[in-house]
Amino acid sequence: MTEQKVGRGLRCQLTQLLQSQAVKGRAVGAFLRAVFKGSPCSEEDGALRRSKVYSCCIQLIESGELQQEVASEIIGLLMLEVHHLPGPLLVELASEFVGAIKEDRLVNGKSLELLPVILTALATKKEVLTCGKGDLNGEEYKRQLIDSLCSVRWAQRYVIQLTSMFKDVHLTTEEMDLVVAKVLAMFPKLNLQEIPPLVYQLLVLSSKGSRRRVLHGIIAFFNELDRQHSEEQSGDELSELVAAPADELYHVEGTIILHIVFAIKLDCELGRELLKHVKAGQQGDTSKSLCPFSVALLLSLTRMQRFEEQVFDLLKTSVVKSFKDLQLLQGSKFLQTLVPQRACVSSMVLEVVKNSVRSWDHVTQGLIEFGFILMDSYGPKKTLGGKAVEIGSSLSKMTNQHACKLGADILLETFKIHEMIRQEILEQVLNRVVTRTSSPINHFLDLLSDIVTYAPLILQSCSKVTETFDYLSFLPLQTVQGLLKAVQPLLKVSMSVRDSLILVLRKAMFASQLDARKSAVAGFLLLLKNFKVLGSLSSSQCSQSIGITQVQVDVHSRYNAVANETFCLEIIDSLRRCLGQQADVRLMLYEGFYDVLRRNSQLASSIMQTLFSQLKLFYEPEPDLLPPLKLGACVLTQGSQIFLQEPLDHLLSCVHHCLAWYKSRVIPLQQGDEGEEEEGLCHELDDMLESITVRMIKSELEDFELDKSADFSQSTSTGIKNHICACLIMGVCEVLIEYNFSISNFSKSKFEEILSLFMCYKKFSDILNEKAGKGKMKMTSRTNDSLLSMKFVSDLLTALFRDSIQSHEESLSVLRSSNEFMHYAVNVGVQKVQQLIRRGCVSGPDGQNPDKIFQNLCDLTRVLLWRYTSIPTSVEESGRKEKGKSISLLCLEGLQKTFSAVQEFYQPRIQQFLRALDVTGTEEEGEDAGVTVTQRATFQIRQFQRSLLNLLSSEEEDFNSKEALLLIAILSTLSRLLEPSSAQFMQMLSWTSKICKEYSREDASFCKSLMSLFFSLHVLHKSPVTLLRDLSQDIHGQLGDIDEDIEIEKTNHFAVVNLRTAAPTVCLLVLSQAEKVLEEVDWLIAKIKGSVNQETVSDEVTPEDASSQAVPSNLLIEKAIIMQLGTLVTFFHELVQTALPSGSCVDTLLKDLSKIYSTLTAFVKYCLQVCQSSRGIPNTVEKLVKLSGSHLTPLCYSFISYVQNKRSNNPKCTEKEKAAAGTIMAKVLRETKPIPNLVFAIEQYEKFLIHLSKKSKVNLMQHMKLSTSRDFKIKGNILDMVLREDGEDGSEEGTAPAHTEQNREPAKKKRKICLS
Repeated sequence: MTEQKVGRGLRCQLTQLLQSQAVKGRAVGAFLRAVFKGSPCSEEDGALRRSKVYSCCIQLIESGELQQEVASEIIGLLMLEVHHLPGPLLVELASEFVGAIKEDRLVNGKSLELLPVILTALATKKEVLTCGKGDLNGEEYKRQLIDSLCSVRWAQRYVIQLTSMFKDVHLTTEEMDLVVAKVLAMFPKLNLQEIPPLVYQLLVLSSKGSRRRVLHGIIAFFNELDRQHSEEQSGDELSELVAAPADELYHVEGTIILHIVFAIKLDCELGRELLKHVKAGQQGDTSKSLCPFSVALLLSLTRMQRFEEQVFDLLKTSVVKSFKDLQLLQGSKFLQTLVPQRACVSSMVLEVVKNSVRSWDHVTQGLIEFGFILMDSYGPKKTLGGKAVEIGSSLSKMTNQHACKLGADILLETFKIHEMIRQEILEQVLNRVVTRTSSPINHFLDLLSDIVTYAPLILQSCSKVTETFDYLSFLPLQTVQGLLKAVQPLLKVSMSVRDSLILVLRKAMFASQLDARKSAVAGFLLLLKNFKVLGSLSSSQCSQSIGITQVQVDVHSRYNAVANETFCLEIIDSLRRCLGQQADVRLMLYEGFYDVLRRNSQLASSIMQTLFSQLKLFYEPEPDLLPPLKLGACVLTQGSQIFLQEPLDHLLSCVHHCLAWYKSRVIPLQQGDEGEEEEGLCHELDDMLESITVRMIKSELEDFELDKSADFSQSTSTGIKNHICACLIMGVCEVLIEYNFSISNFSKSKFEEILSLFMCYKKFSDILNEKAGKGKMKMTSRTNDSLLSMKFVSDLLTALFRDSIQSHEESLSVLRSSNEFMHYAVNVGVQKVQQLIRRGCVSGPDGQNPDKIFQNLCDLTRVLLWRYTSIPTSVEESGRKEKGKSISLLCLEGLQKTFSAVQEFYQPRIQQFLRALDVTGTEEEGEDAGVTVTQRATFQIRQFQRSLLNLLSSEEEDFNSKEALLLIAILSTLSRLLEPSSAQFMQMLSWTSKICKEYSREDASFCKSLMSLFFSLHVLHKSPVTLLRDLSQDIHGQLGDIDEDIEIEKTNHFAVVNLRTAAPTVCLLVLSQAEKVLEEVDWLIAKIKGSVNQETVSDEVTPEDASSQAVPSNLLIEKAIIMQLGTLVTFFHELVQTALPSGSCVDTLLKDLSKIYSTLTAFVKYCLQVCQSSRGIPNTVEKLVKLSGSHLTPLCYSFISYVQNKRSNNPKCTEKEKAAAGTIMAKVLRETKPIPNLVFAIEQYEKFLIHLSKKSKVNLMQHMKLSTSRDFKIKGNILDMVLREDGEDGSEEGTAPAHTEQNREPAKKKRKICLS
């Protein structure tokens, strides 16, 4: 006892001496070495002394009284001696550390450097150590200590040190998971500025394992922070309160992204885990793995060549999938009720662009590359008639358009906020414009236009634009026009760029290539339109939108305007030379002069004089000479080839429109001698047009040297010349009709002249049509484009159909008396709208002006609507003798096209368009404001519903199929304007349902369009599966059963299904809808499978919320999937018993049966995935399996036998068919391919059912009856015949050796195939 007291006293003295030595900093290292040397661990006193010294040293280090060098020296010596300490002493020291951390007794945490060495030493102890919970070895005790350490509360100031400490400890997978979970749980408790160093330490630690868990935790934390921040911003808080934390948050996120990228450079496995994590998240809720932070992280990763391609592919896939999911959700009410709409990946990427200005510079290069990748990959791929088109289904088209638009938005927004990379973006855009001559580049031209519009002043010093001009002569005309239109704001602010362009255009004017000269004309016309001369009318006076209002700089000072006049007159002189070039060049000039005149009225004198001089070249001045125009001079003969030299009709059209505008806008403002001179020119032109009118009316076919006996064939030079002349005469007549109407002031004599001109036009039109019909001659596309302007057509139709002014009555009766003229006027109106849909613009004046086109569309639609509703087709056709479409039917066709055009090109102005259609015009402004688009569309819909009902009420033989199809097309277009949640939409749906149920017509095309409309409405209300089931029963009843002995009781859910329409029309429609339902179900299964995978990961990180949110929604989705599949099984149950005709119906049904079995298999796989959880498989799954086993599988095999028997009973091939044996064989193989696919799908389903039965302990296979029928059948009669032939061959060649028989075997097989 005395010895113990002495030992205790000595230890106390030792610690006091150590303390004084350490504080004074006197050779504490030598002192400690001496103590350790004199205190061997083999002796009990020595071990106790060491324990006391360690405890004392730890207290000294934590006290903060020691100098930095002294503390470091002490820790270094203590670390060296740890491995000599016995196990119990190590346990005691480690427990002291855990207690100190728990009770927050550490002062500076410097002593924590010792803990990893203690834990490592403890793990090496193999002896059994006794502790409170039993006997454990060193490794087990280390695990317990780490468990204790992770379960206690960590002081905020020591989190980084504790995390750093673990990197020096050897950790098992379980221990690593504990540590990572603890560190991630500390994130929300720390200040933002403390997180980057902690993340750095965590990433260093992740090299030991748990990489994906670390990345998941970091991404989830910042995703939540961003979400909270966006909620604060959208709340009522003042922006000042949010601004500071926002900048700090983005700065911290940027630092952490750099840390992660640096860690990935050192540890590539971490990068692979990041990609795996994001890929896994794509299947479930994308917003959990993809957020602005993770997108920025991925884009930063693209700077590493190893991951660049993988990351861009992953981001592309994510963007496209996000858009597809959004499209799928928007098109299905069924999906909308089950799956909440998540944030789109596109919004996340644009958020990254916005944040990249705040310490996220490292993502900028990745953003630029990603933007161009999207535009290159998903831009329009082909051109059709000069218009870019998309290839693929409507869903993929929309997805591609959205993805391409996202790429453009990324580049534009990046351009706006990052000055350093503007040059690079502009260069890349221009490079694509110049190099991609074979593919459409409209999307790049649109982007270029937006860039130039945003920063014309910044770009004026950019040399790349002027370099691009050098390539103008080699680019397609459409590209040149788009490029020049895009850079026009730049031309207005930069003299040097403009001068460079002019030099290039002047060279191109004399180029040998026709396209180069056309490009020069296009460029010069653009310059004339956009450089205003002093004294010109303002844009408001000429009612034209210029499109450069975004340029916030006044470049039209007095000096500039005067300089512009000289500049413009020089250009006009250059353009005059074009009047001696090819017809295409002249044509461009005539089409452009009118817009130039409207924009620059001061150039009117030069333009009018130029046109006057040109017209005089082809005008016969003698008043009695017929015809009044030199048509021969318009045609050029070169050897055996005939060309159009002068497009005289377009010249005359240009003269008319320029003259009309000039007389109405310029002359009233002019005074003095100049005004008189200009008036004289106008009178002279008027006299010429009047003389041409009178003489054209007097001219007979013979005067033009053209009559019905003339040659119009395209194979002879005379025929081509006659054809060109006839087309010119028709164009001239049209221009004169418009000219005379514009000056008529409703004069009866003028209207008689108009009618006479039309008769002249009709003579040539009839001749050309007659010759085209006889000789199968291909008409040139130009003859289809009328030269009447769209505004004139709408004005003419309004006068013909709606003008009720008494003083106009007598003169209009002249035109109204000619049914052919009215038919022609409506037909041209329809053509103009068709032209707009096809090209995006119309020919004639203001054909490129969207506002004018919209106004003309409104006027045209209003008058066509009034005409159709006032005089129905049935009334008009009852007393009609002429062939072809009636005027009412043409009006309806025009309405269908105008509604489609407005939805395609003027979606934001739908409200204005529908208001313009108000025939009464009695609405007040106040009342007008409260009327919604849905209400206005409903009013129009009711008019067309009445028309369709009247049509359906008529007798079958009086039923007008064309009119019905047009009415349904219009109803379909208008129904898209209805809000799906509105009462009006439900009325439309119930009305369509009623029509389908009550009216029966044997017209297949009518049935198809009506049912398509019904389905398109129904899916926006609820899932169509019950509808499909009812329709399948109707089809079965109409076509009968595959077993002829069974008599089917006919159901009559829908009268529209009859013997003529049931197959293939309705059958293919319902199968198509079933495919869409299966696609939705597949999408839902993939969604819940992905969410189960995400639950597993989040369960490992945060077990408390793993099953709280996702499982209830998954249960709802599971229930919905089972209901959908169950109803579809009953739908297919009916169809596989139906005696469908061979061909598309059978093939499609077999393919869709394979699809439903594939979907059932996918659902069974999902059940396998979740059945290990406590809930097992629901009873409804067992019911679904039972239903498929009893109602579908056996009948599928019966249907296969029915199909095979039907094909085998076909009559034998004729001699001609035998000659094409290869083609027939290929067709047979193609037809029979769906059968083995179906059998395979059934067997796969049964295979996974067996697996599920084993896992769930429920015998699901008791409901499945295995069939012997497979994808082949041994035909006994053919087998006997082949065997007999083989026997005969063997008897004739009995002496042949055995190997000969073996060699002949393939031939026998071939013969067998032929016979079968």
